[in-house]
Amino acid sequence: MLLRIANCSGFYGDRLSALSQVLNDGPVDVVTGDYLAELTMLILYRSRLKDPTKGYASTFLTQLEGVLGTIAERGTQVVVNAGGLAPAACADAVRALADRLAVPVTVAHVEGDDLLSRVGDLDLPNLDTGETLGARQPLTANAYLGAWGIAAALQAGAQIVVTGRVTDASLVVGPAAARFGWDRTSFDALAGAVVAGHIIECGTQATGGNYAFWRQEVPQRLGMGFPIAEVHADGSSVITKHPGTGGAVTVGTVTAQLLYEIAGPLYAGPDVVTDFSTIALTQEGTDRVGVRGVRGGPPSGQLKVALNMVGGHRNRMEFVLTGLDVSEKAELALEGLRAALPVQPAVLESQLVRLDQPDAPTNEQAAALLRVTVKDDDPAVVGRAFSSAAVELALASYPGFTLTSQPGNATPYGVYWPSLVPADEVEQVVVHHDGRREAIPHTPPGAADDLAAAEMHAWAPADEQTQRVALGTVIGARSGDKGGNANVGFWARTDEAAAWLLGWLDEKAFRQLLPEADGLDVSVFPLPNLRAVNVVVHGLLGEGVAASTRFDPQAKGLGEYLRSRLVDIPVGLLE
Repeated sequence: MLLRIANCSGFYGDRLSALSQVLNDGPVDVVTGDYLAELTMLILYRSRLKDPTKGYASTFLTQLEGVLGTIAERGTQVVVNAGGLAPAACADAVRALADRLAVPVTVAHVEGDDLLSRVGDLDLPNLDTGETLGARQPLTANAYLGAWGIAAALQAGAQIVVTGRVTDASLVVGPAAARFGWDRTSFDALAGAVVAGHIIECGTQATGGNYAFWRQEVPQRLGMGFPIAEVHADGSSVITKHPGTGGAVTVGTVTAQLLYEIAGPLYAGPDVVTDFSTIALTQEGTDRVGVRGVRGGPPSGQLKVALNMVGGHRNRMEFVLTGLDVSEKAELALEGLRAALPVQPAVLESQLVRLDQPDAPTNEQAAALLRVTVKDDDPAVVGRAFSSAAVELALASYPGFTLTSQPGNATPYGVYWPSLVPADEVEQVVVHHDGRREAIPHTPPGAADDLAAAEMHAWAPADEQTQRVALGTVIGARSGDKGGNANVGFWARTDEAAAWLLGWLDEKAFRQLLPEADGLDVSVFPLPNLRAVNVVVHGLLGEGVAASTRFDPQAKGLGEYLRSRLVDIPVGLLE
């Protein structure tokens, strides 16, 4: 007995045709959709400001309209977190769509994650920095609920379940728990479903998208199929995709997604703590990867909370510096800008991006960029007063002065604030398809004593010759963000390369790879079972994606940058 769970969305804005494709390209029992990142909640807040009836991922309704009849006819279950800040409104919109199309379908929703009205009564220090919330006024505050509300809705007859903020993996765990009758202590089975959910939650990232070895392992790189988890009653699964669709499902593509935006091997969730050091992957055929052996333990009794708030206002101008004396030109531009500002902003950051090359064959290839970003609570300080001051330097600064944009006003930016709250402070409620409300209790906390993080495996090749080449010649990487922290997962494709990676990549080696980590805390977590090492750089992204002034605020390209760095690799691995 197995349950085929497909995914049709990895973010708000993913492929609109995906729901139709996963339904019509092959058999599935459940379709999930993940629409919510930390930043998405802020986007939905702005949507609700414009229209109080909104606050949910409206693209889900667009996806649903063309296939609702097929879903009803086949009895396919659909579980999505598209409810965002307004799960009840999203569920009502689905019902209205069903009525308009005359399609009989039962719809339930899960709520209780919204803690905004209670922020003043809760202790919500910043999980990364320890700062207290103080007088800050969040715009959104949502706890990450678990899977049992989804399971209850499905067991009561709902065909479509809409949630607000739940953990991404809960979209898979809930249907699996409902189908197989797992109880609150089925920790290994629950952990296996968490792993399956984590693999498919980002859509085509598990089927060859954004994949380091795409040239070697992904023969069909367009029209990638969305992933499917064939979940079994014991929580094990096979990750696959519909035949004939693009992309590929390999141990490597699955490993890359497993390492995406995690920290240590013990992966905490509201229903189970999952031990990633126990995951065993096997290639079981073309586009079929088995996921087995996952162990789980009781949850901690705490739920993660994501808060978003206005951090202030910011603006940016970019100076183009061409030809000779680039560093000196940048210094002159900054000196002139600071002198011209009527009021100094609270933050003025500059980044000199050296894209230029000597004796360049084209004008553009001789140019560097000086990015200047300013932040302040007062929009006037960093509005036209700043951008116009930059423009007014045009005829009185360095030779070749030019800018990439016209002067503009400041814009508000958001700050992401992660925290924890005791689970018993949050009431998870299912509003069933018949309107009945059911409070869902949380799993009692416990100690996961039998779950242990893996230790680093030392490996010292005996006098083996090395060659200085790009790390990515033999090692893959995938990176991303968790608030202000950047995560980079490294993995090898062979046991020999993994032995070298696990022995070489410690904190010192990583800091040599990423000099920008100087002064920041770095955590290194080995995962020998995945031939991998995961690294978290704390604070690299500042106050999170919406506030970050980095060129790559979500650290999406960080892994590929590090793969391009030259390191000494044993020549035996290069053959």
